[in-house]
Amino acid sequence: MSVSAPGAVTPAEPDAPEPRGVEVGRPSAVWVLIAGVLGLAAALALTIEKVELLIDPSYVPTCSLNPVLSCGSVMVTPQAAVFGFPNSLIGVVSFTVVLVTGVLALTRVQLPRWYWAGLAVGSLLGTVFVHWLIFQSLYRIGALCPYCMVVWAVTIPTLIVATAIAVQPQRGNAVLRALHTWRWSIVALWFTAVILLCLVRFWSYWSTLI
Repeated sequence: MSVSAPGAVTPAEPDAPEPRGVEVGRPSAVWVLIAGVLGLAAALALTIEKVELLIDPSYVPTCSLNPVLSCGSVMVTPQAAVFGFPNSLIGVVSFTVVLVTGVLALTRVQLPRWYWAGLAVGSLLGTVFVHWLIFQSLYRIGALCPYCMVVWAVTIPTLIVATAIAVQPQRGNAVLRALHTWRWSIVALWFTAVILLCLVRFWSYWSTLI
């Protein structure tokens, strides 16, 4: 065993390598995967129904259940193709990304922080678009699309989860810490608000079912 001579300078220990990506907890990874599966399934179903409707204008979509829950009434409106093609195609692309992200996170692949930040920004844009569609469905079209509602239901939690992952080290910030602590309460309030809006808007029909 060698002893360093007096006054000798001990070589500095090499710095520990910085993690190449963000570590994601299993619950968050599972949620991202579930959101990707549900969102992609709904988007694909909408796309298939739209194709069937284009082939046969008299076709009744499987999600047209009654005068209120009616995909067919929504699909034929301009709002269903805001950018000149069916909105569901945006969902197919977007939720494929979410699904792949969920698979990678669940298999412990540490994606870089900028990736999660990008996913959070994309989810934010999706959330804004979803709220516009909610307004259009309730107060302009006057009908609800069940498959669309599945997309609504997974978009907000995806935004919350992606944002929480992207800002992990910054939880020392009081505002971010509070938002992180209450994130699922915020989601619950959002769901409650949307459900109440749907109940109030179509109460004349819902009341006939009681």
